[in-house]
Amino acid sequence: MWSEFKTFAMRGNVIDLAVGVIIGGAFGKIVSSFVNDVVMPPIGLLTGGVDFADQSLVLQAAVGDAPAVAIKYGSFINAIVDFVIVAFVIFLAVRGMNRMMRKEAEKPAPPPGPTPDQALLAEIRDLLKTRPMA
Repeated sequence: MWSEFKTFAMRGNVIDLAVGVIIGGAFGKIVSSFVNDVVMPPIGLLTGGVDFADQSLVLQAAVGDAPAVAIKYGSFINAIVDFVIVAFVIFLAVRGMNRMMRKEAEKPAPPPGPTPDQALLAEIRDLLKTRPMA
């Protein structure tokens, strides 16, 4: 069982997936910071100093130790902006990859080599050339 797991874990696509997940997690943090610290403050300024992260609709106020029941639509708006940015970056990456693949596909194929029959005939011709004429 250990050798099967080792074979599975050491395949290239599993390692690529692990690297992608780690980089994706780090990229998600960068995008969240970009949205929360760069994009949303100017939008909040344009809307009269509103901080979207704190926006919520309180359904029931806090009572004693029980926290307030609220719909935090501001956090939801931030998550939507995060998603749109990530989706756009992924779109650009996939678009670039597709263009590179298309360029590879458009390269002319090398001319095919001689068929086995043609190679045999060429060998016979070459042998006949080296034979002395009688």
